[in-house]
Amino acid sequence: MAATVIAQGITIEGDLTADDEVVVQGTLRGKLSSRDRVSIDAGALVEADVTGASLSIGGQVTGNVTASDRVDLVAGGKLVGDVKAARLTIADGASFKGNVDMDV
Repeated sequence: MAATVIAQGITIEGDLTADDEVVVQGTLRGKLSSRDRVSIDAGALVEADVTGASLSIGGQVTGNVTASDRVDLVAGGKLVGDVKAARLTIADGASFKGNVDMDV
C-alpha cells in the first residue's frame, strides 16, 4: 500500500480520511483520520484532530490526537492538544501541552 503524502507547499482545508499511511509535510486544517500510521514531518503544520493506528509527530500539531497503538512526539515536534493512546513517548527537544488518556 502506498502512503498518501501532503507535500511541502500544499495546504488542505477540510476532512481527510485514508485507509493507508498518511505523511504530512505541508499544512492541514480540519480533520485527519487514517486506519494506518500517520507521520507529521518536521516543518509540517496541522491544525486538526488526528486519528490513526500510530502517530509520529515531528512538526507542529494543534488539536487532539488519538491512536489505537502509540503516539511518538519526536525531537522538534510540538503538540498542543489532548492525547488518547495506549502508549506515548516524548523525546528530548519536543514540547507538549495538554492531557493524556492512556485508558484505550
